[in-house]
This record gives sequence, C-alpha cells and structure tokens, in this order.
Amino acid sequence: MTRFRPCIDLHDGRVKQIVGGTLSDLGAGLVTNFESDKPADFYASLYRHDRLPGGHIIRLGPGNDDAARLALAAYPGGMQIGGGITPLNAHAWLQAGASHVIVTSWFFSPEGHFLPERLAALTDLIPPSKLVIDLSCRRNPDGGWTVCMNRWQTFTDLTLTPVALRQLAASCDEFLVHAADVEGKCAGMDEALLPFLAEHSPIPVTYAGGARSLEDLELAQKLSAGRVDVTIGSALDIFGGMGARYHECVAWNHRDPSFSTD
Repeated sequence: MTRFRPCIDLHDGRVKQIVGGTLSDLGAGLVTNFESDKPADFYASLYRHDRLPGGHIIRLGPGNDDAARLALAAYPGGMQIGGGITPLNAHAWLQAGASHVIVTSWFFSPEGHFLPERLAALTDLIPPSKLVIDLSCRRNPDGGWTVCMNRWQTFTDLTLTPVALRQLAASCDEFLVHAADVEGKCAGMDEALLPFLAEHSPIPVTYAGGARSLEDLELAQKLSAGRVDVTIGSALDIFGGMGARYHECVAWNHRDPSFSTD
C-alpha cells in the first residue's frame, strides 16, 4: 500500500516549504511557499503522536543542526535525516535519534561524477539498513531522469536506469526521490516517474514532488501498485497548503491493518 510519509524541511533553522530547484548557495531566486512559526520538534511530536514513522528531515544548508536534533529527540527512531551527511557525521546523527541517514552529494565529485568508492566507504562505517540513498532528479530533455545534487542545482552523471537502481539497492535500505522539476509547485506529480520506480526498484521508495491532495495518494497507489510511498509538503494544511488535509493523510495510512502501531 502507498503510504503518506511526513517531512520537515529546515532552512536557516526554520521549518519551511520551498519550491524545488530555487535554493542556491547565493540565495538568489529562492521561492518560499511557507515558513512556520512552530519549531521542528512540534512537527516531529505530531508525527510521533499520529504514528507516522519513516518521514524525513532535510537540512537545507547551514544553521539547521540544533533544530534537527530537537526534532530527532522528539521522535527518536521515527525519522530519517538528510542534508550534508558524510562519513564524518553519519554516526552522530544516528546516535541523535535518526532511524536512517539520507545521502546524495557526498557520493559525487564537485563536478557531479558518481564515486562508488565513497558509497563503499560509507557502508563500511554504517550498515546499509541505516542508509537511504537520495536519488532526487530532474527530467532529461530526451527522456528519463538524471540525479541532481547540491540542492538539485547540479546535474550528475548518474542516470536513473533499472540497472542503476538494482546496483544501488544492494547498499541501502530505501531510496528517496524528489522530482525536482515539480517539487513545491503543488501542480501534480511526475506520473511517469512513479511507475518507473515501482517497476524497477527492488527496495522501498519514497517519492516527493507535486503531490497536492488525498487523491494524489490514491493516484500514486494506482500508478505504483502500492509500491511507492509519497510525501506531501507544500499542499498540506499544516504547512499552509489548501489541497491536502493532514488528518486525512493520517487516516489514509491507518486504513492499512499492517501499519505500525508503535
């Protein structure tokens, strides 16, 4: 069954919803849909209360460590964390309460070349069962998708292919895939990417990007045969959105009798 996965996106220490692909090191062109007056641990406590494991905390740039630690402490073992994860800090974030660390940019050179030896080095330090590989991507002009890093600003040389998914799956527990071209726009999901991930990923996948309503959870269930979970961000009412009601997403998850009661 496709499940709703919650999120906490942190920018400058605040919970925000940002249009994907507009965040750069210089800050120019940043489009923010929502900035909360509530701290990150408020949302983590909410997700814990409503039994929503498997969500992710993403640190978008510097200045977010304290907020992230408070959120992890509010829901120990219940959330994953990404943003600037390397072998130097991965263990510390797991010890702080993260269920998994999420990694993208560290697996690539500054120019975007995939470095498999870095993946091997990380899995020598932490078990694959604690690793989520972020394969957030943009569409290619000639079809397919390419993984992007540095807050989705830099195209890498890693293309999403069935072979790549199978090979990477041996080194991690899950994939997280933001469809950066539609992320934060509340204009609909990438309806080609969902069935592609469902067909070719041998491990669980969480998709994020453009989901705007409970109907999109139903659509994802149909397109992926229930094999891909979905994050809803900017459209969610607890993040100032109008299209998706948080309590309905919680109820959607709890329709599944196998859903965690922890």
